Amino acid sequence: MSTAPAETPPRSVPETAAAARAEDVSKVYGSGDTKVTALDGVSVEIPRGRFTAIMGPSGSGKSTLMHCMAGLDRISGGEVYIGDAALSTLNDKRLTSLRRDKVGFVFQAFNLIPTLSALENITLPMDIAGRKPDQEWLDRIIETVGLRQRLSHRPGELSGGQQQRVACARALASRPEIIFADEPTGNLDSRSSSEVLSFLRDSVRDLGQTIVMVTHAPDAAGYADQVLFLSDGRVVDRMYNPTADRVLEQMKGFDLSGGTSR
Repeated sequence: MSTAPAETPPRSVPETAAAARAEDVSKVYGSGDTKVTALDGVSVEIPRGRFTAIMGPSGSGKSTLMHCMAGLDRISGGEVYIGDAALSTLNDKRLTSLRRDKVGFVFQAFNLIPTLSALENITLPMDIAGRKPDQEWLDRIIETVGLRQRLSHRPGELSGGQQQRVACARALASRPEIIFADEPTGNLDSRSSSEVLSFLRDSVRDLGQTIVMVTHAPDAAGYADQVLFLSDGRVVDRMYNPTADRVLEQMKGFDLSGGTSR
């Protein structure tokens, strides 16, 4: 695939300030005739305090990469780091603690508890861990999420976009080092999608959060600071300061039926 000359990353993004990184990561499922290589020697750095989108054709490995970098799936080779912690060196207990204390998650399904209020859903992970929230930080999140008047409402009394913003606030509440979002607007209409993506962007800009988002939508990727493009389990390109039109043009270079670039 022909691409524009490599762009220079923004000067405000130190190349060494990685919240997470993958070094020559491979992920293989099955063996023999059923062997599938989902990731093939992937090396990437996720800059701290930035919004990174991951895109690629179906089957390109984008969700697998996110799951491996988040510690939700074990890698077959290479190494993944969150901060300075090498995930392959952690046993299940320590890995669970790291995910609880340093990682936030937002999924396509909102995963809210229907009997709890919006505020109770936001603080639930800390309540389970027996930790009290930092009230000043929690107030900043609530202000950013824009739902202060809806905190006493249960999920069934909120719109889809409002429920997903509650889920985003829940991920932010424990002040994780990094948040992984897997198709967070996949179940939302265009207006609700814009609400959630604006909130994610604002949490990076105003709160210094680090976010990695897997998405298939060029419009969603346009909210990010950079986009990583995957094809056949490999990172094939990177775009800084993306726009929806530029991302769409880049995606046209992929053969969606085979997951390869032309």
